[in-house]
Amino acid sequence: MKHKKLKVRRLDPLEPLKMEIAAELGLLEQIHSNGWHSLSAKEAGRIGGLMTQRRRKEG
Repeated sequence: MKHKKLKVRRLDPLEPLKMEIAAELGLLEQIHSNGWHSLSAKEAGRIGGLMTQRRRKEG
């Protein structure tokens, strides 16, 4: 009998921040319908840059 391999999803502590910024940029619907891979490099970089700025402000 074959065992099904369960998909383990990593829990990223920065995921809520990433989703918040994506929503502010108006990209959340695109991400939900097509996934993160559907973002352009420019869009993904913008999210990453804003995440870095906010994390530096907090710390």
